[in-house]
Amino acid sequence: MDHGLFGPDSITWRVHADPTYAIGGLRGLLLQALHPLAMAAVEQNGGFHADPWGRLTRTSEYIATITFAPEREALRAAARVRGIHRKLRGRNPFTGDEFRLDRPDLLLWVHCSEVDSLLSVARRGGLDLTDDEADAYLREQVRSAELVGLAAPDVPSSRAELADYFVRVRPELRLTAAARRGARGVVRPPMPGWVQVLTPARPAWGGLAALSMGLLPGWARRMYRLPDLGLTDLAATGALRALRAGALAVPERFRAGPTLKAAKARLSA
Repeated sequence: MDHGLFGPDSITWRVHADPTYAIGGLRGLLLQALHPLAMAAVEQNGGFHADPWGRLTRTSEYIATITFAPEREALRAAARVRGIHRKLRGRNPFTGDEFRLDRPDLLLWVHCSEVDSLLSVARRGGLDLTDDEADAYLREQVRSAELVGLAAPDVPSSRAELADYFVRVRPELRLTAAARRGARGVVRPPMPGWVQVLTPARPAWGGLAALSMGLLPGWARRMYRLPDLGLTDLAATGALRALRAGALAVPERFRAGPTLKAAKARLSA
């Protein structure tokens, strides 16, 4: 039986199947935007604002594939991503120097922003994980980092190592003009006029995006010129828990993604 890269008993399945997953993904994008080179690379190769829904969908589908799909399918998806990154180049906005998108430091920043966001949002939302299980999730996710080209010894594999990484990298972070544009693309993506007028999509998305902003670490909120108050954390956690409770009240067949449904059907067969 092909359980995929992680399997149904892994912490990775629990975190990535949680209803908070989408909020964690948005938080991860907002965090990633604060690295000048990472954000320059995104903007110079299409830009988040140019195709926000496509970028969100592709990122979500990739993570779902390497999490839940059969191993061969997951490895093929990772190979495609490595191939794309290998070809693309960016230009340093400060020096003008060209750089590769598959630079290890940039890949590591994206990975750490992603796993920190998915894990922290799931735990704050109420997913019952012990500290040891949280560390186990990060150890499992070293495999995900290897898939995009990172060496395992370079990847944080515990909460302490991840916290140390963010301390080291923070001097490199900036709220650049590209970061502002990227954040606006997350918070207020383009929608057809009829969708904005005839559906609650705009205010609903705005609420999710505002919640994702509120769930950023305090130092990141300060960089975005947002309040860094204890009350902000309490309010964001309360809203997140209420949202998760409402989602859990919906039968899983309606809220689970297609890749997770296919994985469960494959394993039950």
